[in-house]
Amino acid sequence: MLYRLKDAGYEAYLVGGGVRDMLLGREPKDFDVSTNATPEQVKDVFRNCRLIGRRFRLAHVFYHGDIIEVSTFRGDHDEAEDEIETESDEGRILRDNVYGTLEEDVWRRDFTINALYYNIYDFSIVDFTGGVEDLNAGVLRMIGDPEKRFREDPVRMLRAIRFSAKLGLKIEKETEAKIFEMAYLLADISSSRLFEEVLKLFHAGCAHETFEMLRHYGIFAHLFPQTEKSMESESEHFPLMLLINALKSTDKRISEGKPVTPAFLIAALLWDPMLQRARHYADVEDMSEIQRIQEAASDVFRIQRERTSIPKRFALTARDIWTMQPRLTKRIGKRASRLLTHPRFRAAYDFLLIRGESGEDVKELGDWWTKFQEVNEAERDQMVRELGPTGKKKKRKKPQPQINEQ
Repeated sequence: MLYRLKDAGYEAYLVGGGVRDMLLGREPKDFDVSTNATPEQVKDVFRNCRLIGRRFRLAHVFYHGDIIEVSTFRGDHDEAEDEIETESDEGRILRDNVYGTLEEDVWRRDFTINALYYNIYDFSIVDFTGGVEDLNAGVLRMIGDPEKRFREDPVRMLRAIRFSAKLGLKIEKETEAKIFEMAYLLADISSSRLFEEVLKLFHAGCAHETFEMLRHYGIFAHLFPQTEKSMESESEHFPLMLLINALKSTDKRISEGKPVTPAFLIAALLWDPMLQRARHYADVEDMSEIQRIQEAASDVFRIQRERTSIPKRFALTARDIWTMQPRLTKRIGKRASRLLTHPRFRAAYDFLLIRGESGEDVKELGDWWTKFQEVNEAERDQMVRELGPTGKKKKRKKPQPQINEQ
């Protein structure tokens, strides 16, 4: 792609995370290209190209099943020639389709470690900001004035935490101080965009460390205010331990190359707020436990949408995981075998195990389901019979001492 753009008469560089990760000895997950060609000119060069975005106009080039993102060099948006507003009153960038040169583009990027360009003309690294030096020193530094850059785009605070946790970098002091001060600006970001960032934060393989940093900088409360409030009144480290165990489980699955679903983490993040809300329906007559969970789930997701929007498909799956929890206690007759075939069984079972690990009184139930999956059909029938008509394991009666009347 770089040579195609070069042969068409344009400048083109590999830029950002791909260059950074290779310098760190990591395998890049994706590659970005920066060029002086406009998005429309990029599309003329590549047939398999699609233009996206309004705020940031980009070209996506499809190549062997992957997407290579191509951006045009950005210039100073203060010098925009049209009359369309490019900044909000708070300094947030509304439009960024002002094109410039490589030297201008460098200073528009967020962190020094992400402003590294690989030049195919002489196979060198172009570094105007000291990114290589910061990378070697293990420092994450904002390019320019941190306050101004965070006002331009408050999501950069989330990116700072993600890169720090993922790459093991220490956030530079001035940059760090502004994160503490300016976390409130995240309230101006759309809830749908925040959800996209949450996925990146928690699915990067370092969810536990990221969570600790989000709380340390006071940002987690802006993303999941109900969860933060419930943790303030936690009892015996619950629900904190449940959430930490779920995050560690996610990290483990990612490290093993196993699939993860956002719904599972959402179920863990909002489990305690849902339980607290369900207590409000405890006195409602003719309402089962599952119905209380369903009503509470609707309330919790409605409130959550105001901060971090949860797509319906993930919210429905999280709700299923919750409603499956009381169903897992009902194992009479053929119910247990039928539950094994439920499409949400595995996720609900994993969630049950994490509840047990976190101190809830369900460990024995989790162990029962673990064994139930391992044995054959005849042994399963025997396990169910041992539960008795109540569906609960019979407790062995202690032998009564014999009394010698003589």
